[in-house]
Amino acid sequence: MHRADRDPFDWIDAQHERLRAAGLVRTLRPRQAGASPTDLAGNDYLGLSRHPEVTGAAAEAARVWGAGATGSRLVSGSTGLHARLEEDLAEFCGFEAALVFSSGYAANLAAVTALSGPVGSGTLLVSDEGNHASLIDGCRLARAEKAVVPHADPEAVRKTLAAHGGRALAVTDSVFSVDGDAAPLPALADVCREAGAALLVDDAHGLGVLGEGGRGAVHAAGLAGAPDVVTTVTLSKSLGSQGGAVLGPARVIAHLVSTARTFIFDTGLAPAAAGAALAALGVLRREPERAHRVRAVAREIHRQVTEAGLGAVRPDAAVVSVQAPSPETAVQWAADCREAGLAVGCFRPPSVPDGISRLRLTARADLSDAEVALAAGTVVRTAPAV
Repeated sequence: MHRADRDPFDWIDAQHERLRAAGLVRTLRPRQAGASPTDLAGNDYLGLSRHPEVTGAAAEAARVWGAGATGSRLVSGSTGLHARLEEDLAEFCGFEAALVFSSGYAANLAAVTALSGPVGSGTLLVSDEGNHASLIDGCRLARAEKAVVPHADPEAVRKTLAAHGGRALAVTDSVFSVDGDAAPLPALADVCREAGAALLVDDAHGLGVLGEGGRGAVHAAGLAGAPDVVTTVTLSKSLGSQGGAVLGPARVIAHLVSTARTFIFDTGLAPAAAGAALAALGVLRREPERAHRVRAVAREIHRQVTEAGLGAVRPDAAVVSVQAPSPETAVQWAADCREAGLAVGCFRPPSVPDGISRLRLTARADLSDAEVALAAGTVVRTAPAV
């Protein structure tokens, strides 16, 4: 065969067949407007994505500022809404400053790579093995030494930092997205301070759910505003919008403005998303009970499915993880739930680090007790035989 006749993508077909045989092919399922299943698959924890104040603010922002940001934040993509959102987020979460990005993923890439220091600085990145893909990718992109430590194990972090002895940054989720378990943040902060290391916490699943009035897991741990702690959040979960932010000391945020590639070279967050997030933050300030309610819903779902004999991890926040026998049964279980009017998440390898497939149920503050019981009952009723 001549090189000109070679199919450069023929390997894709073979890989797709391997994925299909393993039950790991992923497909898109566009949502339709109007009637939809009860949603325990998305991350709208506080039920704010359709709140009239939030959608109204998004529409008004688009009318005033336009549909798009029009450019990067350093060129034309910063509006008054972005500045207000950064001020409000920092004040609400208890940090000195904040910087808004187009997504939580971009915020994590920025924080990890920019805080790893210049090439040759000898910085060690210490990453929890259960961290989100965005933190993992940030560590991969950073030109620094890396160490992956066992999940939620401060002693492993201590030993790794001690062996290194130089500049270091520990990286962890506050609430891990697969099982919904919380990181031991106070203990992690202690071991970092013993070694003179900084701590970076992705609080995507903590903001709006944990802490006083939903101020997040870092605030709840008493670490908000600390000079050696930086946190990232997403605006697409509890705040029902889109985008992400890095919060921390003012000098850290200024450093990101000048060095973070996903800030400098990416188009800014759309004004509608900034306006929606601002409005959602306002609702949360007025109605802090939403944070309490979403935690109560998660605990109730966990109680009902475990009392029915299913294996599930006790939730520390809004995520309830229910184990499935295999990738194939997890996919079928999720499909059966959807057929019964309930949307649930389905996590399979390689998305799960331990290789155990799961249904992932996300609690919502706006679910009634009857809806919670119906949702839990649907998961139980459609469960595969073991």
